[in-house]
Amino acid sequence: MERSRVTIDLGALRRNVRTLLGILAGAELWAVVKADGYGHGAVDVGRAALEAGAGALCVATVAEGVALRRALPEPRVLVLGPTDDDDVGTAREARLELTVAADGHVPEGLPIHLKLDTGMGRWGLAELPVNPSRNVVGVMSHLASADCDDAFTEAQVERFLTATATLGSVTRHLANSAAAIRFPASRLDAARCGIALYGLSPFGEDPRTDGLVPVLSWRSAVRQVKLLRAGKSTGYGRRFVASADTWIGIVPVGYADGFRRDMTGTSVLLDGERRRVVGTVSMDALAVELPERLAVGTPVTLVGDGLLLEEHARVADTITYELACRLQADPTRALREVLDG
Repeated sequence: MERSRVTIDLGALRRNVRTLLGILAGAELWAVVKADGYGHGAVDVGRAALEAGAGALCVATVAEGVALRRALPEPRVLVLGPTDDDDVGTAREARLELTVAADGHVPEGLPIHLKLDTGMGRWGLAELPVNPSRNVVGVMSHLASADCDDAFTEAQVERFLTATATLGSVTRHLANSAAAIRFPASRLDAARCGIALYGLSPFGEDPRTDGLVPVLSWRSAVRQVKLLRAGKSTGYGRRFVASADTWIGIVPVGYADGFRRDMTGTSVLLDGERRRVVGTVSMDALAVELPERLAVGTPVTLVGDGLLLEEHARVADTITYELACRLQADPTRALREVLDG
C-alpha cells in the first residue's frame, strides 16, 4: 500500500482554463507550467491546458522547455527566465522562444520576447529599444503586487502601456493570474496564468470565489493508533503534551513529502471530519488528534474534499505556490495518479 496518493484532475484544470478564457474576453491564455507545473506535472497539465484552449506554454528554463518539447512537439513554448549564451543553440534546436531581460546581444534565429522592468525590480530592461530586432515577437513585463496593491499595479500597467504604445505587431503580455482576474487593462494580447490554472487562488482566498476548481488532492491513511495518557507527548521536542488521555493517529506523511514542519496545528480530514495535526511534523510522519479510538486504515485527506491548500498556507505563513511546488510525488514516496475524465 502506498504511503500517500497525489491525484491530479485534468478535468478540473480544463474547467479552470475555460473559466480564465472567459475572463480574458478575447486575450490569449498562456499556461505557465514551470517547476513541473507547480508540482502538478508539466506535461500532463500542459497538454490539458492546450486542449482546453491555451495558446502557449511558459517555463522558467531552457532545460524545462526541452523536456516539455520532447513530449509536446507542436505548441509554442516560452522560456521566461534568463538564458546563457551556451543554451541558445539548444533552445533553437528545440524551437523554444526566449526572453531577453538584460542589455546586450539579442539571439538570432529564434523568436524573442523583450522584458521591460516596470516595477518588479528583478529581471528586465530599463527601457525598450526604439527599433526592436526583426525576430522580436513579444514584449512583456511582470507585475509585482497584483494580488495586494492596486495602486502600484495600475502604475505598472500604465508604464507598460506607455512604453509599448508605438510598437507594431508584437504581442504584448503583462497579466499574471491575479491581474487577469482583477485588472482588465492588463489583459492585452495574452495573459500568462499559472496559479489560477491549478485552481489555487492568487489572493490566498477560497478559489471558488473566482470560479476556480482545485486540481490537486492528496490523501493517506492512519497507520497506527495510540493512546497518550495525560502528561505523555508525541513527536520531537514534546511540543504536544496530552492534558488528558488522548487518542492520536499516526499518518505516514511528513516534511520530506511536502507536508511542512510548520504546518503543525493545521487540520486534515479523517472520514470527512476536521482533526488537528499535533506535535511536531517529522520527516516521514505526522500525528493527528482523534476524538476517540479509530481503526487503523481510516482515510485521511491532506488536501481536497473541501480542505484547501490555502488553509495550510495560512498556518505555515507561506503561499500555495510554495506548498504545491514542494509536494513530493516521487514514486519512492507516493503514488501519483492522473484523472482525465
